[in-house]
Amino acid sequence: MLDPITRSVRKYAPSRNNSKENLDRFIPNRSATKFDYVLEERWRHKASSEFESPTKQAYQQKLRKVFNLENSRIFAYKNKPPTPVTLYPEDDYSVVQPFKPVRPRQRNIPQTADKTLDAPRLLDDYYVNLLDWSSNNVLAIALGNTVYLWNANTCSVSELFTVDEDTGPVTSVSWVSDGCHIAVGFHNSHVQLWDATTNKLVRTLREGHQARVGSLAWNRHILTSGSMDCSIINNDVRVRGHIVETYQGHRGQICGLKWSQSGQKLASGGNDNLVYIWDQSLTPARTQWLHRFQDHRAAVRALAWCPFQSNMLASGGGGADGCIKFWNTDTGACLNSVNTGSQVCSLLWSKTDRELLSSHGSPQNQLTLWKYPSMTKMAEPSGHQSRVLFTTQSPDGCTVASAAGADDETLRFWKVFGEPEKTKPADKRAPEPFAHFSRIR
Repeated sequence: MLDPITRSVRKYAPSRNNSKENLDRFIPNRSATKFDYVLEERWRHKASSEFESPTKQAYQQKLRKVFNLENSRIFAYKNKPPTPVTLYPEDDYSVVQPFKPVRPRQRNIPQTADKTLDAPRLLDDYYVNLLDWSSNNVLAIALGNTVYLWNANTCSVSELFTVDEDTGPVTSVSWVSDGCHIAVGFHNSHVQLWDATTNKLVRTLREGHQARVGSLAWNRHILTSGSMDCSIINNDVRVRGHIVETYQGHRGQICGLKWSQSGQKLASGGNDNLVYIWDQSLTPARTQWLHRFQDHRAAVRALAWCPFQSNMLASGGGGADGCIKFWNTDTGACLNSVNTGSQVCSLLWSKTDRELLSSHGSPQNQLTLWKYPSMTKMAEPSGHQSRVLFTTQSPDGCTVASAAGADDETLRFWKVFGEPEKTKPADKRAPEPFAHFSRIR
């Protein structure tokens, strides 16, 4: 027999049926929940506005005793939740920076030369190489029988040496990687090594070639020379008997030589319209060519190894060809061919972007900057009055020097390549994300 107080509360409490009807996705087992107290509290707050008599508190106290509702920790944690562990220092990583899309770099490519210098008596000869830029930022140019040095840091000009008519003219120049020594080839088939810091002759290589030396290329201590006699010789400048290897294959004078960055492969171009690839790893037959490319229809002097794809070579043909071709030197396949419409005199890859610069002859005597691999023209700077036979690149890769003979006889400087991105210095105040954890050994 229930008293009136119990009956009045029971009418607010729902009847409990089987366990299936009391399931909920947030409270799976309703039987463990004290709904009587919850509903009583709701009824109490509703009735508080109606009953303001002194018996109110006594009435509520009696209800709590009857139903054992004295527990004040219902729906409360037994213990405080643990403090979360942060893996990153709050000062530097608490705020997540919003994502900002990276915009492609845009640069202005000048259409005119940044600087122009006179170059009198510069030979207008497709089969010689008279311009080179050292790692010490000194440019060497051969004018007739004299080699001049232009210091890009101080903009000063000095004469390295002058030879007599029996030896000259100078037909090729090439700096050693140290930037202090330079190799010079002559019309009389000799090659000389000079110390540019002291202006002294170090050595003369007299044996080997029977005609003028029109092309030179360094591979560490090996100086490779190409001649009008169609031969290519590897010279070890450290020893008395300097001739190490001789490559035979071309049937025309050598006008282009380039070693790959690894120093393993040598590319040679000649007046026989051929490009040869020689591989140093082919022992014992190291003087046997690896590939012979016969697709050009004119002499090949423009050669350039790709800086971002070590097995790719770009080559350019003369006036009757006018094509730039790209070769896979591992397989011997021609990857692409682009007809430029004029004589290709030289090729230079950018050191920072996938871009290629070519210099040309008539009718425009221009430079052309190409976007690789689409080979779309990005710019065509012009200013020379004769074919742009010689180009070389500054040590930082930003500036290109070009020279033309005949009616032009000028040396021009162009800022066609983009500057390398400057990396921001790391903030010394910002600790490492896991600096306070033990490192895994």
